[in-house]
Amino acid sequence: MKWRYFKIRARQILWNEDNRVRIRNLNYLPRWLVLIIDLATVVFSFFMTFFIASNLNVSFYNVLNLWEECVFISLIYFSSFFLFSTYAGLIRHSTFVDIFKIAFSCGFSAFSLAAISYGYYLFSGSKIFLIPFLIINAVITFACMLMLRILVKSLYSYMTNMGRKKHRVLILGVNDDAIAVGEALSISDRQNFVLGGFVSFKKRYQKIKIQGAPIFKYDEHFFETIAPYKINGLVMVGDQMNVSEKNRLVDLALEQNLRIYHAPSITKWENESDVNGNIKEVQIEDLLERHPINLDDSQIHHYINNKTILITGGAGSIGSEIVRQVSHYQPKKVLVLDQAESPLHNLELELRKDHPEVSYEFILADVRKKSRIEEVFKSESIAVVFHAAAYKHVPLIERNPTEAVQVNILGTVNLADLSAEYRVDRFVMVSTDKAVNPTNVMGASKRAAEIYVQSLMNESEGDTKFITTRFGNVLGSNGSVIPYFKEQIKNGGPVTVTHENIIRYFMTIPEACQLVLQAGTMGQGGEVFVFDMGKPVRIMDLARKMIKLSGLEPDRDIKISVIGLRPGEKLYEELLSNEATTLPTHHSKILRAIDHAQSLEHVMNLIIEIAAAAEQSNDIFMISKLKVLVPEFKSENSVYEFLDIRTNSED
Repeated sequence: MKWRYFKIRARQILWNEDNRVRIRNLNYLPRWLVLIIDLATVVFSFFMTFFIASNLNVSFYNVLNLWEECVFISLIYFSSFFLFSTYAGLIRHSTFVDIFKIAFSCGFSAFSLAAISYGYYLFSGSKIFLIPFLIINAVITFACMLMLRILVKSLYSYMTNMGRKKHRVLILGVNDDAIAVGEALSISDRQNFVLGGFVSFKKRYQKIKIQGAPIFKYDEHFFETIAPYKINGLVMVGDQMNVSEKNRLVDLALEQNLRIYHAPSITKWENESDVNGNIKEVQIEDLLERHPINLDDSQIHHYINNKTILITGGAGSIGSEIVRQVSHYQPKKVLVLDQAESPLHNLELELRKDHPEVSYEFILADVRKKSRIEEVFKSESIAVVFHAAAYKHVPLIERNPTEAVQVNILGTVNLADLSAEYRVDRFVMVSTDKAVNPTNVMGASKRAAEIYVQSLMNESEGDTKFITTRFGNVLGSNGSVIPYFKEQIKNGGPVTVTHENIIRYFMTIPEACQLVLQAGTMGQGGEVFVFDMGKPVRIMDLARKMIKLSGLEPDRDIKISVIGLRPGEKLYEELLSNEATTLPTHHSKILRAIDHAQSLEHVMNLIIEIAAAAEQSNDIFMISKLKVLVPEFKSENSVYEFLDIRTNSED
């Protein structure tokens, strides 16, 4: 019965039903089998030692015969294996700790046998073992056990990586972090990289190697020097280079058809053995020239700590990140309001898991319905409102302007009025660079909301401080161009660009939300805070670099199509109007723009007319009145351009 079970088990381990060998599927050797293998190694070492000693013309003691000595020595070694647990580790993952265990075990066995031999000599006057024999035997046993583990480790590595395509890479830098990543490449089994060498940015190393790999000097001849070594990619470790240096290196490397990877400092690796999970291809977001933001946490903590915070549009890409960041400042309660049911539900599951200490209330509501929003203000003592609820997709809003007016303008009016009525301390509105000299309905509606908030602040007798924050495109937000390009590249193209010369500013979601929180601490009311968006990016260049970072060639592997500007879209986004006055603030990345506030009565009368037209779906009249409220609103590539022509002719 046992023999039949053994045959079945052997067949399961070694063979698939289709008769293909599947040794790779063997997870690990049982401990008892490791012990048997090690014991067989001891027996083999004994006879090899005996053979060597026999050729040295030495005389053995006659206390035990050959087989008795073999059994005795094997039992001592067997006992030491139990004592030092040499069998406990997986052979294929043997480390220096396992090697030390084997060394101690062999040394301890030799010492024990010598002690037994001398102990027997004290009682009987005869020795059992030759000391040189024990020393040679210990060395041979250790060498055989070590070689066995190296052989198994090498065989396992070969089997697991058989057929796996590997990239020969150079690691940038020769500091501790770079060397640690190089070591991880050398010892890891299941990974896609082979260490080809290191790159020094400062010093030239002639004959020195690290982990057996050469060191190359990064200079004007660098790419020519590494050409014979068949290098496939470069690995940037940590933050050794600033973004400008990184971009220059990436551009040169892409010209040589090299892949670019990034690895965090090894101390930040979640799983130190998971090379593939920690070394990833560089993303375009890593190459945008952004600089780290330093926040004044004490001020943010002061106005958020132990207060009730309302975040509208809380399930959106911007609103949800504001919720996450606010949660770190120990608020009394966070009210997350949105009309999107599923995203709100998903956010609730996430936050209750990640921040169980924070009191949340998730409110399904529409900012257009004032009575519903007022219930929230009545039931809660709200201290700060972050207003991120808005419709933002330019072409879609251009075709559906009524919705933009009702959400972006009237929704803001509802929230601003209720904030003033219920004496909210701060009302922070999230606006957009498209509100500056707008060329589309979306931008004009956000500018109208800015105008109303400024006018209300200017003439309000309450204590509420109304603050507006304005920034450009946010990386990774819903509808952002970068995820859109990634999807197009993934599907084989074409990548669609609306115009060859179109440029945009970019900012990451956490970065934008950090500055929103910071701006909320600065405002005295009525200001528009403009964020430093860094350098503008030409979208055509962005598309080409993203294709190259994917290992493909623009216009050869992936076509780039210029499809023309969309309705309401303009080539260049602006953050300030010509009439605005810009002042610095104590934060280097936040500027203060002061626009001249309009009369609240005048603004309110126009908004009433706009709202009435929206209610009747009279788009033409509604947009014409919006152009009166926002006189700099000039439609481009839009069905509403004739309104500007008519206005000019009347003038």
